[in-house]
Amino acid sequence: MAGIALALPVLASGGTARRVGPAIEVVVHRDALPGRSPLRLLPFAAITLGHVIVALSGRQLAALRAHEHVHVRQYEALGPLFFPAYAAASLVALVRGRCPYAGNAFEVQACRKSANTGVAEA
Repeated sequence: MAGIALALPVLASGGTARRVGPAIEVVVHRDALPGRSPLRLLPFAAITLGHVIVALSGRQLAALRAHEHVHVRQYEALGPLFFPAYAAASLVALVRGRCPYAGNAFEVQACRKSANTGVAEA
């Protein structure tokens, strides 16, 4: 539901969506957004919320697709526990003196697996 909640305003603002494997990939078309759109302020290139991947451009989605699809599989394994587990992994990384994003075990796994396997470009 969190992914749909983010996808709806993107689609209402001219974004596009398509299904790729088990995920719905949503692309923000920043050049088509009104100048004051809050979607211009999104602080990520791509994010996965459940089975929904939202990317700020088609180019960024192509570059990050395999990584984001690893997160979809992580979510499938953990279900709604993924969100608190991801937050806890960030906290563990921070306590260990690492970056809460780059040191997060879920991100480390996604980087490692996406480097070795990919999701076919559609």
